[in-house]
Amino acid sequence: MAELAEIGLIGLGVMGSNLALNIAEKGSRIAVFNRTPSRSAEFVAEAGALAPAIIGCDTIEAFVAAIRPPRPIIIMIKAGEAVDQQIDALKPLLSGGDIIIDAGNANFRDTIARFDRLKDTGLTFIGMGVSGGEEGARHGPSIMVGGTQQSYARVEKVLNSIAARYEGDPCCAWLGEGGAGHFVKTIHNGIEYADMQMIAEIYGVLRDGLGKSSRDIGAIFGRWNRGRLNSYLIEITEKVLATADPETGKPMVDMIVDRAGQKGTGKWSAIEAQQMGVPATAIEAAVAARSLSSMKAEREAAEALFGTPAYAFPLKDGAPLMNDLELALFAAKIGAYAQGFAVMAEASREFGWSLPMPTIARIWRAGCIIRSQFLDEITKAFTDKPDVANLIVTPAFSAMVAESLPSLRRIVSAAVTAGIPVPALSSALSYFDAYRQARGTANLIQAQRDFFGAHGFDRTDGLPLHHGPWGAGG
Repeated sequence: MAELAEIGLIGLGVMGSNLALNIAEKGSRIAVFNRTPSRSAEFVAEAGALAPAIIGCDTIEAFVAAIRPPRPIIIMIKAGEAVDQQIDALKPLLSGGDIIIDAGNANFRDTIARFDRLKDTGLTFIGMGVSGGEEGARHGPSIMVGGTQQSYARVEKVLNSIAARYEGDPCCAWLGEGGAGHFVKTIHNGIEYADMQMIAEIYGVLRDGLGKSSRDIGAIFGRWNRGRLNSYLIEITEKVLATADPETGKPMVDMIVDRAGQKGTGKWSAIEAQQMGVPATAIEAAVAARSLSSMKAEREAAEALFGTPAYAFPLKDGAPLMNDLELALFAAKIGAYAQGFAVMAEASREFGWSLPMPTIARIWRAGCIIRSQFLDEITKAFTDKPDVANLIVTPAFSAMVAESLPSLRRIVSAAVTAGIPVPALSSALSYFDAYRQARGTANLIQAQRDFFGAHGFDRTDGLPLHHGPWGAGG
């Protein structure tokens, strides 16, 4: 009798195929199935030396039978209704204790609903966030697991074996019950949106404000990647900007239409932040910027109406400006991470997850798209003060903000003067300014709300008088 697989995987697209090869390479026998049955056989044939560790199945019945109970089955297909359909197809074939693992970019609320649907069936569910793209799936992603600890124990060995490693530690962890894993992945993607937008805005200053070529801008990002901004996104930005188009010989980036796509996770992170009342302004600005980028025809018509911007950047090119640009991006990046972790802290309270903030920072240090050298500092900050209200008030990060905030202010001011859009950078700056302002301007908003709607307010002197002498109101 053939040896049973340790785990199964459904969906042999780019991510699923690479994840399956990773599992096989790390020593776990895996069964695979695809909606197009011939793809399973093709995949095994293409696996080369790894083929003996892969069981390609033509039917879903054969697939289920090929896995050792309790069966962990990874679903790596398009999020949404397709996942529910796949679960429905599996349910009659599975036994008590079997585990369905959704490893796609699912909305965590859908994940919670799937837990509820399966709670009386004897089956269990894991919502698993996987970050790292195609390369990460093949060679080591960051893995964020939500579900019961018992179900995680069944797959922990396999998942740890395939995860990225940072100084020997696997970038994989159980983060809590229910939708915890997919929620953390959602916020990861929100931070990713903000980080990418901020990098693009600095690129815009260098290109439009200073007239630098793509290759020269790439070299600047390369220098920054050897310093405090060292991260995967800065690294690939240098490579992207240095790449030539094989068709024209021009910089590849200059041949790409400025219309950014999005799959929904960034928008979900902004929506959840709004619903929980946690400001995530840099993430929101990045989502809005992608939406605005898609309005290409409207933007072209508006430029024809108002004229091409002059982009007269008021700061002189040179080493001081390059230092300011580097520090501005660094400060804004801190703001994006601080906002993301604040959203996760509130969600942890709201959903009873007890999300381990140091662990989240730790498993993001390698494999994932937002891996960055200062995640070590974030890990330490939350280890020292697990319940800190905001990352930017920890000793290490408050010092970083104090050092870099003046540069962010100068760059945002200069960009606004020149007409260069910097929505995420300016949102991060306003966030810092508002967060550290003990007395803001919401007292006027409360007066207005009381005037037109008798909503009431609290007084600075503590008197129990909660309405103003406005007369009849508006």
